[in-house]
Amino acid sequence: MSEEQTVSLVDVLEEDEELEEEASAVLAGSDSDHCSYPQGYVKRQALYACNTCTPKGGQAAGVCLACSYKCHEGHNLFELYTKRNFRCDCGNGKFTDAPCKLFHDKEDVNGLNKYSHNFFGEYCTCGRPYPDPEDQVEDEMIQCVLCEDWLHGRHLGCDVPDGVELQEMICESCMTTNVFLWSYAAHLAVPGGAVQSETVAAKEATSSLRAQTDEAAEPSRKRGRVEGKEGPACRLKALEASGVKRVRSGAVFWPSGWRSELCRCDACQGRLAEAGLSFLPDESDTVLAYENKGKRQEGDAPAPDPLMSALDNLNRVQQLEIIHGYNDMKSELKDFLQTFAAEGKVVTSDDIRQFFELQQSRKRRQVDGRFHCA
Repeated sequence: MSEEQTVSLVDVLEEDEELEEEASAVLAGSDSDHCSYPQGYVKRQALYACNTCTPKGGQAAGVCLACSYKCHEGHNLFELYTKRNFRCDCGNGKFTDAPCKLFHDKEDVNGLNKYSHNFFGEYCTCGRPYPDPEDQVEDEMIQCVLCEDWLHGRHLGCDVPDGVELQEMICESCMTTNVFLWSYAAHLAVPGGAVQSETVAAKEATSSLRAQTDEAAEPSRKRGRVEGKEGPACRLKALEASGVKRVRSGAVFWPSGWRSELCRCDACQGRLAEAGLSFLPDESDTVLAYENKGKRQEGDAPAPDPLMSALDNLNRVQQLEIIHGYNDMKSELKDFLQTFAAEGKVVTSDDIRQFFELQQSRKRRQVDGRFHCA
């Protein structure tokens, strides 16, 4: 293993803890026991695509969290993270001889569902799988909030800013398709590649983005209040008239709360609806809002401990054997891993296998009936 690829156990444990927390929030925001189909097109939910039932070359389909557990256990699944406004396809006309075990009365096709190459395990503009066994470059993948595809950071056509986990990204393709977004980007997006015209005063260049948009929109607001016949003034028109420009290339990153700055006038709402983007001004549409919901739900109803659930079905002797064995193994594994952490060494799969082989060897040498009832 090369020096660049080597990480310490501490790094692995810290990263694993972050990933576990993120995955837990995603799953907690969806129902793991009941098919989501009766709820219709769910605002946002965890989704999977079954490569076993709907392989590439067939029709794309997505299944909810509960169906991934109950109907597709042991299948080759693609984890899609979350998708918006999607209705579970499990067992419908796209699945040959594979009915849904949780909800039977389903239409053959969910006509409002949107699909992409993600449903066949392909991502980004490069169309590669994730994880990609042939890609040796460590690169974060970021989801576009419009098309919901996942793109490699190096394929975004721009630098990935700091604090990206608190920002939203719109890919270059979606920005180009929805040209009006560039006018918002010049004022609201995370700085990077923005260019102002010569007609904008230097003082405006150093003021906050919020102050720029408020100042630009104020004349139109006053006219709207005076005339009072055409509803609220169009904030987008005011931004377009301000003279602030941004280079129209590459993906665009947006800070938290940017959606609340979008214009709500009738013309802009109509434009969003026509483009299929009516969800965009909704702050609760964000993945962060969905994850926070999952964290709250998980905190309110913690999952039962699998070990304790299993112990409830055993007698006292069996319970003692398992508890002592579990504690011994846990203590020995902790000591084993601490030696690697202390030395900053990498734990390989061979190391873990040898540890458990040693545990099995010791178990076979133990005398049967170690614990007895008093």
